[in-house]
Amino acid sequence: MESNCVQFLGNKTILITGAPGFLAKVLVEKILRLQPNVKKIYLLLRASDEKSAMQRLRSEVMEIDLFKVLRNNLGEDNLNALVREKIVPVPGDISIDNLGLKDTDLIQRMWREIDIIINIAATTNFDERYDIGLGINTFGALNVLNFAKKCVKGQLLLHVSTAYVSGEQPGLLLEKPFKMGETLSGDRELDINIEHELMKQKLKELQDCSDEEISQTMKDFGMARAKLHGWPNTYVFTKAMGEMLMGKYRENLPLVIIRPTMITSTIAEPFPGWIEGLKTLDSVIVAYGKGRLKCFLADSNSVFDLIPADMVVNAMVAAATAHSGDTGIQAIYHVGSSCKNPVTFGQLHDFTARYFAKRPLIGRNGSPIIVVKGTILSTMAQFSLYMTLRYKLPLQILRLINIVYPWSHGDNYSDLSRKIKLAMRLVELYQPYLLFKGIFDDLNTERLRMKRKENIKELDGSFEFDPKSIDWDNYITNTHIPGLITHVLKQ
Repeated sequence: MESNCVQFLGNKTILITGAPGFLAKVLVEKILRLQPNVKKIYLLLRASDEKSAMQRLRSEVMEIDLFKVLRNNLGEDNLNALVREKIVPVPGDISIDNLGLKDTDLIQRMWREIDIIINIAATTNFDERYDIGLGINTFGALNVLNFAKKCVKGQLLLHVSTAYVSGEQPGLLLEKPFKMGETLSGDRELDINIEHELMKQKLKELQDCSDEEISQTMKDFGMARAKLHGWPNTYVFTKAMGEMLMGKYRENLPLVIIRPTMITSTIAEPFPGWIEGLKTLDSVIVAYGKGRLKCFLADSNSVFDLIPADMVVNAMVAAATAHSGDTGIQAIYHVGSSCKNPVTFGQLHDFTARYFAKRPLIGRNGSPIIVVKGTILSTMAQFSLYMTLRYKLPLQILRLINIVYPWSHGDNYSDLSRKIKLAMRLVELYQPYLLFKGIFDDLNTERLRMKRKENIKELDGSFEFDPKSIDWDNYITNTHIPGLITHVLKQ
């Protein structure tokens, strides 16, 4: 018998934004594999025209390893036929009205046909340019909402945000919506329209500058505006404002906001360990495995809230199933592990050290890279002191030598200086998450899990999103790190 989630997807027309991003691809694969009787999937891709959108669909979605299970089950020809029948690649951009769609006939058809809208599109760069962050994460979210409200059959808008819209608050963080104008600083009011005007004014001031100067200034401006209002970076600030706009202007359209924590490789579906690109944790793992991480800023006792990508997708489908057609609802779900099955940075460090001690990476010279456990420093002051003694003082000596003998070590000095500045900037960006003291309450998500478990048809594991089922040691050492090596490093 089909589960409720599988039945729900049957004969539905769904708009998905954010392709060919990591999470959107996992969702598309899941739908095609479990419910080939989905009516249609409109897949919004950034592309100049339909031909380019189709090319991106083929090369960046359907031809990647993620779809190998479907390819093996159906055969290449049948999979291609299914994709031609079910998926409509749409060139567009959520930062533009009507999602940047130019074909008026297509727009009208989409408004007539679409049942469910799933917005995954986002820019996730912590220090994104303020104009780009506002355009995609804030006003892009509003553009998707406005488009969804015109869908005559629209049953639900599901928006993927991030749990870290909470900023750096400690303690138990609840699944509650933002009020329009709410800030985390507590001593000022946020006006999103003023933020938009300030951004445009700053761009105007920079019109005679180089592209590089404009980019860096807009990045710095976004970080400054975020910190002024209590958020640690432009990414979570612009995502929080996007939630505010959707909550205020949703009217009667059912709105579900999914707030995942740090998304990692798949734990089960379509196969364990699939990942694309280096996520927050992965940069640390790779640097450690390559022997480049002698010291790191983190609190060994801090909980690192991780959640596999397929569990996030399962929660998304379960939430959509539960709230479709639920007029006027605004539901928020934290999808993470810190509340029900926490894992600390110290534990992750131990798992990683043990893995590379047994299975070291191979260096360019063909020899195994021997790693040492390294030093974990729990405050920014300790880390800055370490960097000064270990790198900055020797760098100043090299600088003096460079001044006296400019032909001697010039390239070394410039290269080391650049690397140290980059390392310090990255540490400053990641600091809020490496020293994070919050725990994400998931009462709403737990109710969703309990509702699923009450239905015997849901117990086949195909829509599992209970973090209590994760054995972190086994997952990190036997699934996540091997997946990272296979699908990211070897690519």
